[in-house]
This record gives sequence, structure tokens and C-alpha cells, in this order.
Amino acid sequence: MLFLNLLNYVLLLVALLITIPIAMFAFECFAAILPQRTDIRVTAKDRPKTAILIPAHNEADYIGLVVKKAKEQLQTGELIIVVADNCQDNTAEIARDAGATVIERIDTVDRGKGYALDRGLRYLEENDPPEVVVFLDADCTMTSGTIANIAGLANKTKRPVQAKYLMEQPDSPNLKDRISTFALKVKNQVRFLGLNRIDSHSLLTGSGMAFPWSVIKDVSLLGAINADDMKLTVDLALENSIPTYCESSLIMGRLMKDEDAQSQRTRWEHGHLQMISREVPKLIKGFIKKPRLDYLLLALDISIPPLSLLVMVWLLTTVVSVLSAILLNISWLPATILGTSGLILFAAVISVWSKFGTKDLPLKDLVAIPFYIVSKIPIYLKFIVNPEKGWFSTERDV
Repeated sequence: MLFLNLLNYVLLLVALLITIPIAMFAFECFAAILPQRTDIRVTAKDRPKTAILIPAHNEADYIGLVVKKAKEQLQTGELIIVVADNCQDNTAEIARDAGATVIERIDTVDRGKGYALDRGLRYLEENDPPEVVVFLDADCTMTSGTIANIAGLANKTKRPVQAKYLMEQPDSPNLKDRISTFALKVKNQVRFLGLNRIDSHSLLTGSGMAFPWSVIKDVSLLGAINADDMKLTVDLALENSIPTYCESSLIMGRLMKDEDAQSQRTRWEHGHLQMISREVPKLIKGFIKKPRLDYLLLALDISIPPLSLLVMVWLLTTVVSVLSAILLNISWLPATILGTSGLILFAAVISVWSKFGTKDLPLKDLVAIPFYIVSKIPIYLKFIVNPEKGWFSTERDV
């Protein structure tokens, strides 16, 4: 009897813990369907002196075009800084020829995007700092006016600003590519739209980020791991500089193919799981010291694991709860809670797919989502044994 009571309490606790991120996810998704909230109006007078900072590791195939397109959106006298970090190709030469100021950094021990960004910030600090600095990945494209919009918004609000950051599908995308594109749109657009509807925070996503110089100049980026942008979000929030979202600006990255895509997904998802364990406790502690709704919402947002993992955990716990209720005659309450939360999760996903995802993922492909989820089990098992760390450039590494 003692064992059954203990099992019942454990299943009930787990059911409630799973329901929390599901409820937050569903709230963000349903809020995103509400009428669009107009971005704060940015005028020409809000345009600050801006610098673009691009960390690059073996990006010779893309850096020239990226610098050229970025330069078109800057005003006379504004800089593009490319930090060629531990490159074994001619990234530096191509970026310099395209008009960027290039810093070549060689350090085989302290490697990573955080170190590259920090080196660029120190250069700007020593050479007439801008009013706003924009972080841009070395393989991204952007729509016209993006730099002016996010830099102006950062200058006007004195807050970090995240542009909409999505991924282009590779040539001849397979089913997994299409599902990944939709999943990333949910993560980087739909959920941010939902939070923006209530004038809440935005997570930083690594590229298309604009920072007032007064906000970013004293922030340490050294030693950052995967998902360092999420850590930066928390660090800034705890210093009362909560990022906001700019719906009208678009940055496009690219999904990789085959084994490179698997490596890319592994880094993203391992980094996210590491951030949950490290950053959510910091936010909860901050909320206890200073009960601000911003901190609580950000903690709940970050606590949402990758959707595939959330579905896996929900399904496993639901099966255990149902079997325990049938075979061991314990309470049906955990199974009922999980069943309800599962219906809410399903409704949220279908709702955002119908509004945002039909072009990326046709109806006939939805039936393949369970197989996609199963295919990601090795990623989560690897996290337990050997989590990914560091910054790599995947297919362009040598």
C-alpha cells in the first residue's frame, strides 16, 4: 500500500511538472493567432550610429555576400566587423575584399562564438563605439530595412531587439527538412509572436540581434556554450534589459543537409537542455528576490524543452499512468491531467500549423511527425552520455 501511494504521488507530481511547459507552450501558440501587435514606430531620427559584428569560422562560401548585403543597409561611416575566428580558409581575405574590417583571431584553447563576439566588442570599445551594435551570423541574409528597423528600435526602447530569424530549406528538401523548418518557425516566430502580443520578452536567437552599446558593453560573452544566446537573454533580463521582438524584420539562415543537419540539431537541442538546467534556477532565484512577472514568464518560456522531447516525455508518462491506474488500481488523476494536457498540446500545434505552417509542411506530411520524433531519440540519449559543447561550423570545418 505504501508503494502504491508513493507511486501515485510521484506520477501526480510528474504530470503537473509536464503540464507546466505544455501550458506555457500552448499559451504562446494561441496568443500568436491573435491580431498582430504593431511594432513600435521607428522614424529616421531614431536611426543611431550602428556597427554590425559578424563572428565567422570557415565561412568563405558565404561571407562575401553577407558583408555586401549588410553594407547596403549601413550609412556612411558605419562599420562591419568580421572576426575570423580560427579559420583555416580565406574567410578573412574575402570579408576584407567585400569591405569589412577584419579581425583575425587564433586561439586553439579559447574557441567559440562567445570569444569571437567579445573580441569584436573590445575592438569597437577601443575605436569610437557605436550607439547600437548588431550581431549577425556569417551565413545569413536579411530583408531590406532590417538593420535600420532593429537598430532604431533598440535605440528608441533602450532594450535589446531580436529580429524574426528563420531558416531556409536546403535544395530538394526531404521530409525531415520540412518538419525541421516548421518546428523552427514555431520556436523562433510563433512563440515570440505570442509573447509579443502581451508585450512580454523575446528570447535572443543568435543572429539579427541589436543591442544599445550601453547595454552590451559590460556583458561577458566569454566561454559561452551552445545556446549562448539564451544565456545572454537571461543575463540581460536580470540586469533589467529584457529583449523585445521586432516582427517586421527578417533574418534568414539555412538548414544543413544529412549528417550536418543532424549535428546542427544536436548542438541546438543539447544547448537548450543545458540552458534549462542552468538558467531557469537563476531566474527563479531572481523572481524570489524581486517578484517580477518578467522573470517568471522568461523562466517558464525557457523551461519548455524541444517539442519532440516534450512529446516523448508526455507520451511515456501517460502510458505509465494509464497502465498503473488499470493494473495497480491507483488514482486516475495523473492520467487525466496528462490526457487533458496532451489534448491542449495537440490543439496548439494544429492551430499554429493551420495559420503558419501549411506552406512548409503540407497536410500529407503531418502523419510523418511521429517518425520524426522517434528519429531524435539518439540526440537525447547522447545528451545523457556526451553533450555537445563549443562552436563549430559543421560542414565547413576541415
